[in-house]
Amino acid sequence: MKKIFVKLGLIALAFGSVNAFAQNLPYGAPIDLASAKKVVQAASAEMHKKNLALTIAVVDSGGNVVYLERADQAGIGTIDAAVGKAKAANGIKAPTKAIEEQVLAGKLNILGVPGAFPVEGGVLLVENNRVIGVIGASGAMPPDDGAVASAGAAALKP
Repeated sequence: MKKIFVKLGLIALAFGSVNAFAQNLPYGAPIDLASAKKVVQAASAEMHKKNLALTIAVVDSGGNVVYLERADQAGIGTIDAAVGKAKAANGIKAPTKAIEEQVLAGKLNILGVPGAFPVEGGVLLVENNRVIGVIGASGAMPPDDGAVASAGAAALKP
């Protein structure tokens, strides 16, 4: 129990308060494979529109990989990066862009949170006001990774 309070304390120190950073949404049932594929299909369409070669990964609300696609020309290192972005965003219930902004603002203690990935490209997947998973994209510049991941997340919106 002490470890949990220490981790929460690190997050609170990094961001002033947990609610100021982490979304106040509960985790929901894990995203299913069909929905994960739908999200990746939308992200992949954005990737092709931008003429990029990325890896796109979806993790469920428990942080487990559900689906992953790597473009033919995407670097091998993009696999771990895409999964890492997704897991990091899931762990704190906030997009990795928020972690990146904290680091750029000089608030480096966020890097003490296990799994922190301070690079844009991890975006929450929300359904019925619950986090059901996260999409992570990697292989281009961070704003492009973020745009591709956001396009995928938008596929779940009604």
